[in-house]
Amino acid sequence: MRGCKVIIDSDLANLYGASTKRLNEQVKRNKERFPDDFMFQLTSDEKAEVVANCDHLRKLKFSPSLPYVFTEYGSIMAANVLNSQQAIHVSIAVVRTFARLREMIAAHKELAHRLAELEKKCDVRFSAAFTAIRRLLPDSTRKHKKQIGFTAK
Repeated sequence: MRGCKVIIDSDLANLYGASTKRLNEQVKRNKERFPDDFMFQLTSDEKAEVVANCDHLRKLKFSPSLPYVFTEYGSIMAANVLNSQQAIHVSIAVVRTFARLREMIAAHKELAHRLAELEKKCDVRFSAAFTAIRRLLPDSTRKHKKQIGFTAK
């Protein structure tokens, strides 16, 4: 949503062992801890899109209120304002997961860089091997070709 990876309030509350109502109450009481890059409320169009794409959120379709969504930082801050044992344990796991994910991404970028350097040094005979190795790398480390034509908005 809006270029961010987010988790909807009901899913976050479920992770932390709280009701969505309790989560949203605590967030409203601690509004200064949740700037726009931590949390935002969906518009009715965004809500409709989420309901259409996520089967487990069907009941949200009939809710009169617009849900909140939390970014990585907002989800960790929510654990701080809920302050339950389950919220503390889950937030620790979330922090560790994101840290490990960043380490893995950095390792893949380093590997792609080394592969590019090695490819410059080797001759044409090894091009098939480099192509095969590049296919094994995640999309984020591959060099993307410039798109030709128009893109739909």
